[in-house]
Amino acid sequence: MTKEMKPRDRVLNALAGLPVDRTPVANPTNIATVELMDLVGAPFPAACQDPNLNAELAATGYTELGFDSISPYFSIIQESAALGCDIQWEQKDNWPTVRMTNPIWDTAKDVKIPNNFLEHRDTKAITKSIEILKKEYGKEAAIIGKTMGPWTLAYHVFGVEKFLLMSIDDPSATMDCLNALKEISVLYGQAQIDSGADVLTFPDHATGDLVSGEYYQRFLLEIHQEMAERLKVPIILHICGNTLDRLGFIAESKMAAMHFDSKNDPQKAAEIVNGKIKLIGNINNPETLYSKGPQEVREEVFRCMDAGIEMIAPECAIPLATKLENLLEIPRAVKQWELHNEQK
Repeated sequence: MTKEMKPRDRVLNALAGLPVDRTPVANPTNIATVELMDLVGAPFPAACQDPNLNAELAATGYTELGFDSISPYFSIIQESAALGCDIQWEQKDNWPTVRMTNPIWDTAKDVKIPNNFLEHRDTKAITKSIEILKKEYGKEAAIIGKTMGPWTLAYHVFGVEKFLLMSIDDPSATMDCLNALKEISVLYGQAQIDSGADVLTFPDHATGDLVSGEYYQRFLLEIHQEMAERLKVPIILHICGNTLDRLGFIAESKMAAMHFDSKNDPQKAAEIVNGKIKLIGNINNPETLYSKGPQEVREEVFRCMDAGIEMIAPECAIPLATKLENLLEIPRAVKQWELHNEQK
């Protein structure tokens, strides 16, 4: 039996395929809730803009909920805000979003990274927060940064409909856009690594709800392989929706792990990737965590554990009104499952 590990080591070992004392619990996207905002006095939108408030709120995932990681990036808009997109800054009961009715760019030639990109308030909020968290918790908990992938950025800067039509009508122009945008992913990802991030989440929303698995192979597989080589920390790919039809390709991405949605059966997902990439997930957000209770949470955790999922997490950023008792049940259920299976 492996001796008890620090949470940081537990997460990093799991991502590297090394022995762990138990399955780690994390959320590579966002674990903030209204209750936690109130607890530490760090509400949205201020917690997305001020590094000190950001760090206060992010730390609660570790200090209050008992997760093994700290993830300070609560939305998907920091890079887009710094690029000049129009942001709708919500209050504490909703996430900030990009207003995509007025895209800022039309073609790959328009893609330009502002000179002050890393000094912009909204990008710097995260890098400075990571510095604060690394200093205070870096020896204990895994610090997980987040840099948006080029497909997600394309939705924000070109508009979803326009970009998807481009992918049909002009695949070559689409690749030009993705290759230009990937440099933003690298720039911001490296800035977070330099600030102390142990791991990066890489959301790239080529979801089954919008595009086929073949699209992933055609447009993103080689880019993701490149990202895994250029960013020298474990990378967690995150794609919402049904991804079973592209998991075989994703397993070849060289990413350390895939954070997957509850629309995918964990046993089927594990069978498809066949150990080629670690899986993180996939406790349902809108039904289980938001509207059910600890018993249902426990059942979902056990189902993931039975399937051999390497890290247990909510499927995505949790609903902000999620009850803390349901979140607390996730690490509790993991320990219960481990104890039960030790005694067999």
